Amino acid sequence: MYDFDVIVVGGGAAGFYGAIQIATANRNIKIAILERGKQVLSKVKVSGGGRCNVTHAEFDPKELIKNYPRGEKELLGPFHSHSTGDTVTFFEDRNVPLKTEVDGRIFPVSNSSKSIIDCFHSEINRLGIHLLKNTPVTNILQLKTNNDTTSGGWRVVTARKEYAAKKLLLTTGSSQKIWQLLNKLGHTIIPPVPSLFTFNIKDPRISGIQGLSSYASVEVVPRKIMSKKISIALKSGIPKNKSLSSEGPLLITHWGMSGPVILKLSAWGARELNAYEYRFRIKVNWLPDYHKDGVMAHLMEIKAVEPKKTILRTQAVEIPRRLWINLVLASGISREMQWASASHKDLERLTEQLTQAIFSVDGKSTFKEEFVTAGGIDLKEINFKTFESKIHPHLYFAGEIINIDAITGGFNFQNAWTGAFIAAKSITSTIN
Repeated sequence: MYDFDVIVVGGGAAGFYGAIQIATANRNIKIAILERGKQVLSKVKVSGGGRCNVTHAEFDPKELIKNYPRGEKELLGPFHSHSTGDTVTFFEDRNVPLKTEVDGRIFPVSNSSKSIIDCFHSEINRLGIHLLKNTPVTNILQLKTNNDTTSGGWRVVTARKEYAAKKLLLTTGSSQKIWQLLNKLGHTIIPPVPSLFTFNIKDPRISGIQGLSSYASVEVVPRKIMSKKISIALKSGIPKNKSLSSEGPLLITHWGMSGPVILKLSAWGARELNAYEYRFRIKVNWLPDYHKDGVMAHLMEIKAVEPKKTILRTQAVEIPRRLWINLVLASGISREMQWASASHKDLERLTEQLTQAIFSVDGKSTFKEEFVTAGGIDLKEINFKTFESKIHPHLYFAGEIINIDAITGGFNFQNAWTGAFIAAKSITSTIN
């Protein structure tokens, strides 16, 4: 009756990891991975600039969950079952040594995603897992049992043929087609919006200094949503009176701003910034360790001690010199002005540029090739002890198909590994 015991739909990170975990636990289980395209593991290939950022060196589940704007509460239990250390062990046991970089990101020692991809292919071949490429799924239907109930497994319809399976694991990421099929089956899909993106900004203060990085705090300036395109449901999902801010390295680029501080904001503010149609203002403090009044007092002191020096050539604070020059000029201070000639208003304007600089964002750009979305299956409809659907038995999910996403740094992959492992464990423990 069944073509396979388990069908995994989606040939990505979660799909391969889940299939391997199932087969490792029970070699008698017949498994197939269905992939709609001719290539598999495409996100693995481009992750980390082609090096594959496997996970992040955060081993405390309570700290690890803090990197997930959506899914923080739900992942605490799963991370106690399968977390960073388990991921490292999985790959190193399969002859893929890993290394931890200074920022906590974990990569293969080879510095190549090919090591991870080759590992996965080697494992599915060794374990006898069927890989069916160019097999797009067009429909998902429940099989009926002899007494006409709908708990007899699943029928997966593809462009070429149909397959029947006892259990179904969906790991299709942000596939609109699969989300539509799940919606027909009664699942609620949270509309997807981009996450992990950079800010497009055209401003003379950051012009000509591309590649420069400086530690800063950044806050999104709230504004009213005027667009008629925004649904009531989406509006209600936007936090009220909650400051959207972040702190960390800020990278100035040809198109605007990037770096960890911006990427964190884009993840945590994914829905709010989408509601703003990616047109909003940010407030940048280039000296996050200092209060505005303290910076003003510091500038007044320099004026008293170094009155004959020009302001432009005196780097009064610890920020990159080219940024200092641009901010001084943006304050209306001339290149020749000496500290003695600076009025109180001049120094106030400079202080404002250093601690409360307002920039207008007009659009976004994808962060490298790593396109991540916020959205997917409503978390309330998933049992996070098993990653099984609460609506339909024998239907499991893992990875970005669920409304879970993370900041950059290997956290999205860790969500995929953890969900796939727990789903695999549940499948193997309940399969007949």
